[in-house]
Amino acid sequence: MPKSSPCVFPWSSLLLASLATLVVQSVLSSSYSSSSSSTYQRTAAGGKRPGFMERTLVLLDVNTRSPIRVLNDNFLSLQLDPSIIKDGWLDFLSSKRLVTLARGLSPAFLRFGGKRTDFLQFNNQKNLAKFRGPGPDYYLKNYEDDIVRSDIALDKQKGCKLANHPDIMLELQREKAATTQLVLLKEQLSNIYSNITITARSLDKLYNFADCAGLHLILGLNALHRNPDNSWNTSSTLSLLKYGAGKKYNISWELGNEPNAYRSMVGRAVNSTQLAQDYTKLRTLLQSVRYYHRAHLYGPNAGRPRKNAILLLDGFMKNAGSVVDAVTWQHYYMDGRVNKVEDFLKTRLLDTLTEQITKVTKVVNTHTPGKKVWLGGLGPAWAGGISNLSDTYAAGFLWVNALGMAAVQGIDVVLRHSFFDYGYTHLVDQNFNPLPDFWFSLVFKRLVGPRVLAVRVAGLQRKPQPGRVIRDKLRIYAHCTSYYNHNYVRGSITIYIINLHRSRKKIKLAGTLRNNTVHQYLLQPYGTDGLRAKYVQLNGEKLLMVDNETFPELKPKTLRAGRTIAMPPMTIGFYVIKNINAYACRR
Repeated sequence: MPKSSPCVFPWSSLLLASLATLVVQSVLSSSYSSSSSSTYQRTAAGGKRPGFMERTLVLLDVNTRSPIRVLNDNFLSLQLDPSIIKDGWLDFLSSKRLVTLARGLSPAFLRFGGKRTDFLQFNNQKNLAKFRGPGPDYYLKNYEDDIVRSDIALDKQKGCKLANHPDIMLELQREKAATTQLVLLKEQLSNIYSNITITARSLDKLYNFADCAGLHLILGLNALHRNPDNSWNTSSTLSLLKYGAGKKYNISWELGNEPNAYRSMVGRAVNSTQLAQDYTKLRTLLQSVRYYHRAHLYGPNAGRPRKNAILLLDGFMKNAGSVVDAVTWQHYYMDGRVNKVEDFLKTRLLDTLTEQITKVTKVVNTHTPGKKVWLGGLGPAWAGGISNLSDTYAAGFLWVNALGMAAVQGIDVVLRHSFFDYGYTHLVDQNFNPLPDFWFSLVFKRLVGPRVLAVRVAGLQRKPQPGRVIRDKLRIYAHCTSYYNHNYVRGSITIYIINLHRSRKKIKLAGTLRNNTVHQYLLQPYGTDGLRAKYVQLNGEKLLMVDNETFPELKPKTLRAGRTIAMPPMTIGFYVIKNINAYACRR
């Protein structure tokens, strides 16, 4: 193979630096010269038509001088929905296996919030059974007794309170959760919601889970607890704050969930002015409780930035933008009616997040320039997701691409809905087994740091036809390697690539990246189900927990210096450029 001529690349005419999704199809412009093309063209091998390599070879470089964004160390974070109180799963957060899985994604925030945030009522008592939801009569009594005995045993433990629940308890709980979820779904469809009582015992269990897993708890408060004049009623919140302060629980706070949807949910609207007053009142309330006088407050947790949500966010930022420590909002890609794998691969769908981020950041920067913006709830689908789709390998394209897009556009934290619960959008299933998105998240946490780098890409390929938009099917992002990973020295770079093409793509590291050893972490579906697989293989090895406390070793495959990266069709890969000593990553 002939060597490329010059390691000094004509970047000014060849490469387009992008701060958004940097991809292959749109890199070439009409100004790309034919002489530049010939610089990287290799002689077509026997039998291959001229132009074959132009459509497959991608040249990749990264700006290693300075980061374009510096994100929160807890960039990838988690969410739990309050419905786990009602369906009983809260009692199982002490599971040693669940805590181990959550700890694998630390450091991170844990947001306890969702659609039922605004129906939570705090009751400061320890009664274990009185406030639990209903369960099938034929086992409820013995089941409740088992929970009580488990709690008594946990209370005797010092430090982290962990349990190994018997299989029969878990089986009964899955039955109960299935029954309760039918009730919750009926409430959602009828827009008639019942209150959920969070007791002191419930808060103890929730905080124990977060603390043992190394997560910082963000607790959502009920914004629909209203006085007759529609002002926010703080009685339940004040009782909760006093209890938390007495236990010295280190908690951050938010108020409400998707306030722009209150009218459709319960027939009562809370406008932006009133919401701003409520947040100001909550800030005052936090300052009045000594332990929480410096606690962080996040909001307003608006829904997808359509007309009503944007209007509410604009009014809120105008009146209370300085009250919150970060601005939060939510994004879901699709509803539960989607039923094809192909829907998860549509580049138009992937690109909707960029448009939504642009809308939100424009409003935020208008009123409070520089204010941190969080994606306070992100999932592949709402309404519980789609069985055998949003819990499979295919959903990983949306998830990993969302992390890359959010990072490039400066979103400080992304909270994944949900870590664990009933439904199909979570990271861990009801058997406490990690799903594909968990493994993507674990590899991301291990390898990707908060410093985001600009990627420069050049593809030798055909130009788009006039009037035709070629969507981006090869997506490349770069960060400094995580400082928490002691297998790599500071100055290393992690690149992650999403190949949505139905053919293999070759990426040649150029410029500052060339002639460096690369560690490959290639994640592919495992088994015969293809993109519907619920298991993932890393460099050909199936990923499974060794036991309740041990993750499998994430073994990289070493690629020799100068070797071309070959990305198989419809796969996701992480690549660590070792010992590159990038200036942007040394500090």
